Amino acid sequence: MSNTIKQRNSTFICSIMLLCLLTTNAKKLDAQVTEKNYKIYSVSAGKEVTLQDIADDMETHDILFFGEEHNDSVTHYLEFKMLETLYLTYSSQVALSMEMFERDVQPVMNEYLTGNIREKNFIKDARVWKNYKDYKPMVEFAKKNELDVICANAAGRYSNLVGRKGQESLLTLPYESFRNFAPVPFDTASGPYHDKLTKLSSHDSLISKDTAVSKPAIPVAMEGFNMIISQSLWDATMAYSIASYLKENRKMKVMQVNGRFHSDEGYAVVTQLKNYRPRTKVLIISASSDDSFPKIDWSQHKSQGDYIIITDPSIAKTYKD
Repeated sequence: MSNTIKQRNSTFICSIMLLCLLTTNAKKLDAQVTEKNYKIYSVSAGKEVTLQDIADDMETHDILFFGEEHNDSVTHYLEFKMLETLYLTYSSQVALSMEMFERDVQPVMNEYLTGNIREKNFIKDARVWKNYKDYKPMVEFAKKNELDVICANAAGRYSNLVGRKGQESLLTLPYESFRNFAPVPFDTASGPYHDKLTKLSSHDSLISKDTAVSKPAIPVAMEGFNMIISQSLWDATMAYSIASYLKENRKMKVMQVNGRFHSDEGYAVVTQLKNYRPRTKVLIISASSDDSFPKIDWSQHKSQGDYIIITDPSIAKTYKD
């Protein structure tokens, strides 16, 4: 048998094994999570709805913000199902945008999506979060169906720099670095969002972009570090990434996945987006676990988004805070 035939056979076998693995993992996930483990509520309709109802609502909108708690296994399942539902509804008109990847690794993401590099190289060079297994199903779905994935965030080294030295410090970087974050100057958090930030010593168990492990955010009051401007760079960069993509792909519908702190109440990334694309039509999902489940007082959550998802707290988290 020739080397070429052997290579083709090997590639085919590897592809079959990967497909079997993905199918097995999907079945395990389906077995663990059922419709009994979550409830979805439409604020405008005032009733419980389905993921398909959200997908249908996207007919007249550009971006769906899916705000998560990073370790909520039910939410991760629903994110995948939401992406799948959007694809079944709008086909290749759908793109995925993620807080979990930074702008400077976009070439690595593209190389992986087009099948040019191996997964182990992708995982290393894309600096994936330690709980990447929670997001892998969405990336693999995008790869399989040839969907774009937007690496939306600014790297932690930049947010650390502006927190220590202010926005002007970004202008001292080499010119080629400028493509990796929102243009300077960018708006900093103000009003209710600023107040929300200053009341917190940590944000929603942020995952460090450097170490990819769960840890508290840097306290607002830490001497010599401005958390407000640091957080604002992340928000502005994600908004700028989405706006830039839509400028080049006007008919696309983008699903942005981020910690819900970045989109709840229409603050943060949603507010920053108005600076770059004022007429963009947005829907917001806010997903979280609640001990009151399944008897939920929806009135307590109405301000958080257009759609509220409450998940079953008895389902194991993907990692501990």
